Formats: sequence, structure tokens, C-alpha cells
Amino acid sequence: MSEGALEAVPGAPEGARAAHEGILRRQSARESAARTYARALPIVPVRARGLTIEGADGSRYLDCLSGAGTLALGHNHPVVLEAIRKVLDSGAPLHVLDLATPVKDAFTTELFRTLPPGFADRARVQFCGPAGTDAVEAAFKLVRAATGRTGMLAFTGAYHGMTAGALEASGGATEVRVARLPYPQDFRCPFGVGGARGAELAARWTESVLDDSKSGVPRPAGMILEPVQGEGGVIPAPDDWMRRMREITAARNIPLIADEVQTGVGRTGTFWAVEHSGITPDVMVLSKAIGGSLPLAVVIYRDDLDVWQPGAHAGTFRGNQLAMAAGAATLAYVRENRLAERAATLGARMLAQLRRLADEFPCIGDVRGRGLMIGLELVDPEAPPDPAADGPRPAAPELAAAVQRECLGRGLIVELGGRQSSVVRLLPPLTISDEQTTAVLDRLADAVGAVARGGHRPRGVGEARRADGGRAEGELHGDGRELGHRRTP
Repeated sequence: MSEGALEAVPGAPEGARAAHEGILRRQSARESAARTYARALPIVPVRARGLTIEGADGSRYLDCLSGAGTLALGHNHPVVLEAIRKVLDSGAPLHVLDLATPVKDAFTTELFRTLPPGFADRARVQFCGPAGTDAVEAAFKLVRAATGRTGMLAFTGAYHGMTAGALEASGGATEVRVARLPYPQDFRCPFGVGGARGAELAARWTESVLDDSKSGVPRPAGMILEPVQGEGGVIPAPDDWMRRMREITAARNIPLIADEVQTGVGRTGTFWAVEHSGITPDVMVLSKAIGGSLPLAVVIYRDDLDVWQPGAHAGTFRGNQLAMAAGAATLAYVRENRLAERAATLGARMLAQLRRLADEFPCIGDVRGRGLMIGLELVDPEAPPDPAADGPRPAAPELAAAVQRECLGRGLIVELGGRQSSVVRLLPPLTISDEQTTAVLDRLADAVGAVARGGHRPRGVGEARRADGGRAEGELHGDGRELGHRRTP
């Protein structure tokens, strides 16, 4: 469905529909061709609470995109709003560059409290520009300054941001100064074997590249990896492989950078995803959820790497007081309410149910994830599999896009990722309830069923009511309060 080409939502006031369509038309006319989410999700959010978004036309959605993983507590959580109001009402300065403030002190204290054991004792923090990609750039500059080397190691399928250096380390780069290593995975193993054997081969390849004097890869300044590749298709790194990467880099004095921009703050079932393997990286890159829905990015690193001169890395908006207040409140809430453990339990339940769905529909080639970071890879069920034994069928990006459209028509927002955008991704807030989880899975199953049966004709985008006319779980009252998790006539 093209941007702005919306059908009328039954029952929506004519004026609301006209305003909704007008906003979308103006966005299409005024904004750059680089816009992304707006193309597949032509909605106009005006109110939100928790898992639920309400559009300008009255449509309601369950949001499993969560600002690409930014909203650990969902939209407008009370503790986040209260933290922001407290700063606004206090008269504190909102812009302070990198000066010390009570708000910053509270944020760094809470952040250090959550770090992996043994890391906080020797850690330093650099506040960066407001996006995760700036923290990645800062991490590269840091390890290059500390080691005197320039090259970087990164992995196939990676995503680290859109600025020049970060993009060079990402999987879609075209001109690179970064050596690319195989990232282990079961479904599309680069060695065709998967499992522990595939991960071991990937580790051996890494050792060979580093130790072979004729590999063409000089000793690098650092290695950057994601404990779970998000944009790469929701691919969790095996814990043993993560430990091997730590051993390999430590033995060769290569700083290991863990990109936790999307995996951090409880998303994968531990507060930081590196904790699954028990490793302690030399550098951690953090953004998204640490700002409690507002822009904030930091790089945290071992103190012996702190060789920068004053001003070696800066940014006008690195002192975002509102984001620090919102972030401290979010970090504390996740920690105190054990939401990482909740994500692990609920995520395992969702994966089990989705794997049963995959047994029913051959177009789902693989279901994978960790915690509340979940992906379904869509494949062409009629195409022959890879010639390798038990190889996967070809990716089916058109089916994934159809599932996304069908989900939207049922009031469910999901994202696509992975190779050829063939992976349907779920990133619900950590506060999602059991009842809302059931609603999400029901709508997703219904959408997959429609696509599998070939009945994916575009519906009125935003028709968030169920086919039986009932009201959807998590819908908002007129004053913005969430309804109970039930359907009402």
C-alpha cells in the first residue's frame, strides 16, 4: 500500500480521517526520500500509553516496534513522565554541555549499578551525541587512540548505525576499511553446518585471520559485535562463541566492543546481553532505552583505555538533562521490578508458541530470538531448499512485507529486518502483560494465516478492531487511559 493511500476506517469522524490523510500527504511531499518507517507504517500517532498507540483517525494499535527497541517501559510510562516533570518543575538548566549536575550524577550512579560484575569498578563513561551511531564512532576513536592502530573487525549481518564509520562496520557497507568476519547462526550458517560446529568454525576463521601473516588483515584497533544481531535478522550469538571472541581478543590485546544499543536494559532477558555468556567487554556502546524514550547515547570503557585529550570527542547535546532523568528512572524501574527476568520468561513462552505456528505454516522458515527480541524469518515454501543437507528455503521478503501489512490492518505494529528484509521482528515493551501478549500473538497468527492462504488483500490500514467487531486489548479511552486487557462490545 502506498504512503498515504488509506481506506476510511469505519466509524472514524470524517474530519479526523481528513486530518490524518492530510498530514500523511504533507509528509510525503516535504520529507526526504530517506524516510523509512513512515513508508510501511502510514499512521499518524497522536496519543500513546504502554503498548498502545492511537492514530489521528481514531485507529488503535498494539506497538511491537517500541521505537526500534527504545521504549523499554512502553509509551509514556508514569515513572518516566514524573522524572521529566520533576526536572522541568525544578528550574534546573536543560542544556549544560558536559558540566556536572545532580541529574547527571543520579543517572551515572544508576547506570554503573547495572553494569556487568567487575566492569563498573574500572569504568569510565563518555556522553556522546544523542544517537547510538555517535557512540559507535566514539568507541572507534577511543580504541584507535588507545592502541595506535586503525583497522576494525566487524561481522557479517551487523548494524551499528548510519554515520560513516559506523556504517563501514555494518553489513550493508559497500566501501569498507573494516575486516569482515562470519557471524555464527543456525538457520543460514555461513559454513552450512550450524550449531556448535558452525560457531567453532567461525571462531577458528577469526583466529586464522588474526594470526596468518598473509591474511591481509593487520592487527586491528578493536572488534565490535552485537550479542544479538537486531537489524541483521534477530540472530543471537552463541554463548560459547561469545566467550571465544573474548578469549581471542584478550590474548591479542584487541579491545572488544559490545554494541548494546538495542539489546541493553533487559531486552534479551538479562540487563545487558553480554551477561548471558558471562563475558566482560572492554567497551560498551549504549543508547535507545537508556534515555527512557529521549535521545541519549554513551560509551563506557575500561579506565586504561582513557587516553583521550580534552575535547577529543564532544557533542553539543551530550548533556541532555531530561533524557538523563528519564533514563535513570527507566534503569531503576527495570532493575527494581526484575523486568529482565520477566522478559526472559515471557520471551521463552512467545518463542514456543511461535514455533508451533511455524509447524503449521511452512512459510515460516525459522523462529528465533532472546527475551523480548524475537524474529520470524519468512521463506518461499514452494521453492527448493538450499542444496546443502537440510538447507533453508530462499528468503521471501514479499511474504514478510505482506505479513507486516496484514498485522497493521489488525492493529499490530511490527518491523522487518534481516537479509532482504525477510524477518518479521517483535520488540514489545518489557511491561507487556500476559493478556496483551496473547493479543499480539493472536493477531500475528491471523496475519500469517491470511498470507499463507494467499488472502493478503490490503485492508484499511488502522482497522484495529477484530473481525468480530470487538474492541482490542490495550485500547485507549477518550482521555488516554488504557482499557483493561479485555474486549468490550
